[in-house]
Amino acid sequence: MKLFAHPESGHAFKVRFFLKAAKIDHDYEVVDIFQPCDARPAEFRKHARYHEVPVLVDDGQAYVQSNAILMHLAKKTGEWGAESPAQFTLCLEWLFWEANKIGMCLPQLRASEKFSATKLDDGTRQWLLGRYTHDVCVLDREFSDGRPFITGQTLTIADFSLCGYLYFADQARVTVPDNVAAWLERLSQVPGWAHPYELMAG
Repeated sequence: MKLFAHPESGHAFKVRFFLKAAKIDHDYEVVDIFQPCDARPAEFRKHARYHEVPVLVDDGQAYVQSNAILMHLAKKTGEWGAESPAQFTLCLEWLFWEANKIGMCLPQLRASEKFSATKLDDGTRQWLLGRYTHDVCVLDREFSDGRPFITGQTLTIADFSLCGYLYFADQARVTVPDNVAAWLERLSQVPGWAHPYELMAG
């Protein structure tokens, strides 16, 4: 098994964090996503259907898109939310929610603040900021009942999916409400966790 990723990708962080937490042996290669596509390693280009990280190659099969990779890994292990059809369905709901919510607005806000080439105009930033504020408040309300993880008492792929860019919130100049911050702190205590820049270093 081999993961292609980059330290600036919160989507790649989700997968790397999962592999470390699940103690799944894998090779790891950093791909310079700031290079032109045709300058990236040939092995990566062979498998990267959308020319993006993360890419996981497992037994010769390439898996792309972070949430799809998490789904594959959960089913492969039979754990992390795949213990029952009902639990897996609940995880899938959160994975699809993340892709259209936090996973859409927060990376754009962060990129605009961190990389000059992706600077947003004020109107677009305010629209994305409104989306983020709504979405993170949904998460905050979910955790207001005191449960430790998003689907209940057990850590699942839904938690890995949702946290991907929230550890970069300061770079996006956005705040994280208290219940969400407490959940992120719990995740940071999971064996295998490290800050994205440490965990994703080559």
